[in-house]
Amino acid sequence: MGTTRRVVVVGGGMAAARLAQQLGGREGRAHGSWAVTVLGEEPHAPYNRVLLADVLAGRYAPGVLALPRPAEGVAWRTGTRVVRIDRSMRVAVCDDGTSEAFDALVLATGSNPVLPPLQGLFAPGGAGLPAGVHAFRTLTDCLALGREVREGAPAVVIGGGLLGVSAARALAARGARVVLAQQGEHLMDRHLDAGASALLRAHLADLGVEVHTECRVRGVRAAAPGGRVTAVELADGYLLAADLVVLACGVRPRTGLARAAGLATGPRGGIAVDDALRTRTDPDVYALGDCAEHDGVLYGLAGAAQDQADVLARVLAGEPGAAYTGTRALVRLTLPGQEALPGQEAGPGQEADPGQEASAPAGPWAGPWDVAAFGQPDPAPGDDVVQLADATRGAYRKIVVRGDRLRGGILVGDLGSVGTLARAWEGDEPLPATPLLHLLTHDGGY
Repeated sequence: MGTTRRVVVVGGGMAAARLAQQLGGREGRAHGSWAVTVLGEEPHAPYNRVLLADVLAGRYAPGVLALPRPAEGVAWRTGTRVVRIDRSMRVAVCDDGTSEAFDALVLATGSNPVLPPLQGLFAPGGAGLPAGVHAFRTLTDCLALGREVREGAPAVVIGGGLLGVSAARALAARGARVVLAQQGEHLMDRHLDAGASALLRAHLADLGVEVHTECRVRGVRAAAPGGRVTAVELADGYLLAADLVVLACGVRPRTGLARAAGLATGPRGGIAVDDALRTRTDPDVYALGDCAEHDGVLYGLAGAAQDQADVLARVLAGEPGAAYTGTRALVRLTLPGQEALPGQEAGPGQEADPGQEASAPAGPWAGPWDVAAFGQPDPAPGDDVVQLADATRGAYRKIVVRGDRLRGGILVGDLGSVGTLARAWEGDEPLPATPLLHLLTHDGGY
């Protein structure tokens, strides 16, 4: 019978939940079983962060986000912040004065929202953000925004990436008058090209979101020192009225605890790990999820975090050959159609009101609308490019092919073929022997 070893997971997000689920009660060939303790700083049980915008939009109740309960034998402590790691004593010290001893420590500390250096954003003395100004990263952020959004009131979203677009769409669904300010040339410029972004912008405009690109924000203004936000000031001095401001300016890996413990970080600023997700400084300390940097890559995606958790569970169980070799991630944003706004569509586990008839509007935005991007959508010499654009239907599809493999792509609209293309990309599988144009039809060439 094997021994029981202690693993402590710092962080209570999706990566930690996946690892705890995999490790709970698992017997390892080399190491016996693990006694797992998770120390989560958030007050909530683990939840699906991907669906936060749907909760803000009012489509789902917060309870829908709950992830499956950890396996039996996993101790999960919410509202517990780890303030120090003592690697010599092998303990994690918590803010309530308690400590947890470990044989293996897993850092799943996630990432922090980037708070830009805007005038008026931080009150003298570090009293926090002005009333009405919020990041949009956690369930706490989401619930606070949901309590404050008012129908017809002006709301400004700063940042036009995946998170900013999601927040703007959700606030518009709640009836706010939304302005989205994006510093880059076009929306979601890390993932989309100009053509796809133009369609996304048209979709948001059709929902009432006013989009400003190449727009730099200078600061925020409040009614009085320490008072509620009243406006967002642009670089040219123009003032955007704002009763609510959402900061969606990106994230950075949360590594302060690791750095204070003397653990090495990589060139991108994440905790440097090898193929076993082991830190390069201490063989008994691991990292995964948003805070982990593997082979110079910070993924910041739920799919990658799940892949890493699955591999780490195998590593800790002593399975031979267990190794993380990277994730071929597909970024996807699903925007419900206009007929699916609050009061018109039931969420998971809910039944629609049979007496309510929703009249779906006509046009390209009537049904569910997807944005997906993967790989390198900018072709290199010798690559084949297939591109279809239909502004009337709100569709844009572009794939880049090298030989018989997908190199990258952007898909916008009603994506009947995204599953086939996603499988081909994620599995690095050869494409079917059909004309490339068929890959962009609904049957994906099969």
